[in-house]
Amino acid sequence: MKINDILNNAKDPFVSFEIIPPARGRSAREIYEIIDELIEFKPPFIDVTSHAADSYFVEESNGTFTRHIKRKRPGTIGLCAAIKYRYKLEAVPHLLCQGFNKQETEDALIELNYLGIDNVLAIRGDQVQHQKAHAIGREANEHALDLVKQISNMNRGKYQEDILDADESDFCIGVGGYPEKHPDSPSKAADIRYLKKKVDAGAQYIVTQMFFDNEDFFSFVDQCRAEGINVPIIPGLKMITRKTQLNSLPHAFSVNIPDDLVTALEKAESARERTAIGVEHATKQCQDLLDRGVDSIHFYVMQDTRLVKQVMRSLKLG
Repeated sequence: MKINDILNNAKDPFVSFEIIPPARGRSAREIYEIIDELIEFKPPFIDVTSHAADSYFVEESNGTFTRHIKRKRPGTIGLCAAIKYRYKLEAVPHLLCQGFNKQETEDALIELNYLGIDNVLAIRGDQVQHQKAHAIGREANEHALDLVKQISNMNRGKYQEDILDADESDFCIGVGGYPEKHPDSPSKAADIRYLKKKVDAGAQYIVTQMFFDNEDFFSFVDQCRAEGINVPIIPGLKMITRKTQLNSLPHAFSVNIPDDLVTALEKAESARERTAIGVEHATKQCQDLLDRGVDSIHFYVMQDTRLVKQVMRSLKLG
C-alpha cells in the first residue's frame, strides 16, 4: 500500500518508525530484533535509512579515474524487502543524492520496483567526498528536487537509459521537511518555496526533521498550507536523554531545544534522571500533537527501542 493511501485512509492515529541498517559485516538479525520489539504498536510502515559510501576518486596515470570506497553501511534494499515480506509491513527505503549517480539510482529503483517496494523517501543526504564524479561521465542528482524528478520520470516510463518495453513505475514519493529551516536555506520562506517545488515535481507526502517544540511544527504546517502545499505532513520526533545531545543535536541537525528542557537536563544529577526527563518530554510532545489533531507521528528509533516503547505505552492511541 502507498504511504499516501495509508495516511488518507487511516481511521485512528498511528506511529511509524525509522531504523538504520546494521554496520558493515553485522547481521540483519539485529534489525529483526528491533522490529520484533516495535511490532506490538502496529506501525503501518517502517523507514530504513541509507548511507552513501564515503568515496573519493583518484586520477590514474592513464588519465582515468578510479573510485575508492572508504566505508558503507549496506543493506537498505534487502532489509526493506525482508521487512515487507517477513512482517507484512510497508517498508520505505531512503534514496540519496549524495554518493550515488543517476544510473545507480535508476538501478536501485528498478530493483525496488521488481521487489514490490512501492514507497521511497527522496533526500539529498549528508555531504560526502565525491570528488571528480563528473569527470568520469556519471551525472549525479545534486538536490532532492532532482531526485524527485528522476523518480517521477520513471513513474511516467522515462528512464536514464533506453530500455525496451520498460514499464512505468508507480512509486509513492516522500520528502523531508524542516520546521526550523534547512541549514543551507537562506530563509524559512525560501525553504518552504523549495519544498513546494518538490511537491509540484511529484512528492506525495512530507516527513519532518526532528523538532522539540510543537509550535515549530504547527507554524511550519501553516506556512506550507499558505504556500499551497496540501500533501500530508508527518511530524518526525526523536528523544533527547543525554547531556551531550544538548550540543550534538543542534550542531548536527540545526534544531533548537526548548530552554526548560535544556535546564532540566543540565540540572539532572544522574543518567537515570536525564532519561526520565527525556521520556516525559517526548511523551508530552506526542500526546499534545495527537490532542491537536495530528493523526500520524514518525519516531526516529534508529537502533534503540527501550525508551520509545515507554513513550508508546503511555500514549492514548487507538
